[in-house]
Amino acid sequence: MPLGFPLFSGCNIENICYPLGVCAERTAIQKAISEGHREFRAIAISSDLQDDFISPCGACRQVMREFGTNWAVYMTKPDGTYVVRTVLELLPAPFGSIGWQKIQ
Repeated sequence: MPLGFPLFSGCNIENICYPLGVCAERTAIQKAISEGHREFRAIAISSDLQDDFISPCGACRQVMREFGTNWAVYMTKPDGTYVVRTVLELLPAPFGSIGWQKIQ
């Protein structure tokens, strides 16, 4: 959810060549960016997994991290339960120099 509260949805875009597929999280973020949004408050992730909360993959975590560390990531189950973590909690040391400068 970008600052200013418009909502953007995303879906998995599968491809027979697996590396070319795009996760729903990145689809929603890229959709928001294409509409001019660069700051985010939260993202909610859902799936049909019954036993585990859905969690973003490493690539999605890195993309989220490019747009800040303090926004909320809601990870849900179909029964409506959820857990919330910040982007920083999910990816404390991102790819690139920005993460390592803060750790040292």
